[in-house]
Amino acid sequence: PARAFEITLAVLVVTCPCALSLAMPTALTSGTGRAAREGLLVTRAGTLERLARADVVVLDKTGTLTAGQARLRGVTVFGAGDEHDALAVAAALEAGSTHPLAAAFDGDDVRAAEDLVVYPGEGLEGVVNGRRWRIGRRGFVGGLGAEASAPDDTGDDSGLALGRLWLGDASGVVAVFDVDDALRPDAPGLVARLSALGLDCVLASGDHPDAVARVARQLGIGRWHAAMSPADKLALVRELQAAGHRVVMLGDGINDAPVLAGADVSVAMGAGTSLAQHSADSVLLTDSLDAFADGISTARRTLRGIRQNLAWALGYNLTALPLAALGLVPPWAAAIGMSASSLLVVLNALRIGREGPSAGGREASSVSEVQARAEEAVT
Repeated sequence: PARAFEITLAVLVVTCPCALSLAMPTALTSGTGRAAREGLLVTRAGTLERLARADVVVLDKTGTLTAGQARLRGVTVFGAGDEHDALAVAAALEAGSTHPLAAAFDGDDVRAAEDLVVYPGEGLEGVVNGRRWRIGRRGFVGGLGAEASAPDDTGDDSGLALGRLWLGDASGVVAVFDVDDALRPDAPGLVARLSALGLDCVLASGDHPDAVARVARQLGIGRWHAAMSPADKLALVRELQAAGHRVVMLGDGINDAPVLAGADVSVAMGAGTSLAQHSADSVLLTDSLDAFADGISTARRTLRGIRQNLAWALGYNLTALPLAALGLVPPWAAAIGMSASSLLVVLNALRIGREGPSAGGREASSVSEVQARAEEAVT
């Protein structure tokens, strides 16, 4: 009885859940900071944990695996149409679009079309010079009025990264634009790193099958899907999730917003649309795709650090508590043990952020640079 107070005090000190309560927050803070330095801004809670558990990556093509700098390779005009007029109408329609291929129609002093309506995954519709036009997929353009009247022999588009855009009004198709886009130089390295991390890559795009197949072949992606609408992409993700996979989606455009919101975890390109960024759980702060692979490596390292911290905190309490209850640990020793346990958890969490940069990744040169990129992405 004379030692009751001393033993009770030691038990209370030993069972103080400091280390246990610090185990997860410190590791997540350290991992989130490291991811930001590597170029991945985490915007929602639980992102790192879900990113670490993902086993399938669904990749968008245009603006993600390609540079998003569309180039006009050729124009085919039908009937009595004029190439200059067709380009002017296309530029007016695309002036109100944020899709990467709209850059192919950039021009000086281009006035946007009136009553512009965006059909995700299909194209644009608007009024130019008093006439209603559509630009996008052939079936979408033909649905405006008369069925598409362009001949079938419009040439081979298998060498185009983006394929073709069709322009027409109520009378039918007026012109076809061949649009190309260069593959990002770091795209092959990204696919190779994701495969090395044990992730299965799936390419999902709304572009022509020949163009998507060519990009998939260049990158070594075995599973690809083309001519997909936003609903089709979301259905693909649901199908993968139903099969037991944890899906991470990387995209950049308005067309990717639904699937970004529907994936287990999503990452938006920093140069992508604001809708895609708001729909995603994280945003790339750099144009380099290495930041995406680095983020997955950091997420796995963070999850491993959380498990280590929890194991140590639980192990310490389960070991020290019986000793304190038996009177073998004085209060001062319990205080030292409790403080040392908390310190060890914090140091282990800090190690996540202090380890060398991930293979193939580059950390931002300064905190101010990261903050500037984050503000730009939010803006």
